[in-house]
Amino acid sequence: MSVWLPGAPCTPRACVEGTASWTAVPRAVLRLVAVVVLVLAGVALSPFGARIPAGAIRRWSRTVVRAAGVRIRVTGEPVPATGGLLLVANHISWLDIPLLAGVRPARMLAKKEIRAWPVVGAMAANGSLFIDRDRLRALPGTVATVAGVLRAGQAVAVFPEGSTWCGRAQGHFRRAVFQAALDARVPVQPVRIRYRDGAGAASTAPAYVGDDSLLASLWRVASARGLVAEVEVLPLLAPDGATDRRALAAAAGERVLAGPHEHRRGSREFPASGGPSGARDGIMARVPTS
Repeated sequence: MSVWLPGAPCTPRACVEGTASWTAVPRAVLRLVAVVVLVLAGVALSPFGARIPAGAIRRWSRTVVRAAGVRIRVTGEPVPATGGLLLVANHISWLDIPLLAGVRPARMLAKKEIRAWPVVGAMAANGSLFIDRDRLRALPGTVATVAGVLRAGQAVAVFPEGSTWCGRAQGHFRRAVFQAALDARVPVQPVRIRYRDGAGAASTAPAYVGDDSLLASLWRVASARGLVAEVEVLPLLAPDGATDRRALAAAAGERVLAGPHEHRRGSREFPASGGPSGARDGIMARVPTS
């Protein structure tokens, strides 16, 4: 792995709480079956993604999260429904991806290795933007591609920390991808994601970090009780409000990573379905500093 790639100290053994219990097994199995069915349906429909209404994609994305047994609580600003938009959020779990799609469907910036993943790779191949994390020279081309998509009036979703964190610790926003928003002159939509347990405390159960396997993370989520995903949509950052990508990344990072926010414009909650050694690279791309 290249030395310039960002990393985090979070590991499953040091940071992630377990949720396993024998009584949770039947419920967890039903939840996993529901998630698999929904994902397979998404794979089957992914070639038609451009023709599927945004509202249907949002509902499907939220249904995947709820099927895993996680309630969704959305607060904050309304999100622009049309026009180019760079969605940026902190990165904790594979759940972050459907949560962001539930805010506004967007093309995801993902590491190129995802194409080889079973099931998920087939879905990602239709619409995702890929970055070669091992080739620093490819970065300007990736930024230019993202800028072109933004200029075309589409939304792009990125996790600028470049790595998953456990949810109790966090990194900082790398600045490279923010150049695309400046070049395309589109706003940046910061989104803050947090996971809480049934008592309201921060939960690391959904984290997907270090040498964790996707199956282990899926099982922790499906077997947990009372998990809540909090999605806080923060005020837009206008492209003309920052002098350069460093300032824009810092402004977005300050809003998303600085701690709890008091800003609340509205609150919507979506209940969970009642039934059926270093940082994890995650599904999304690691975005280098340059």
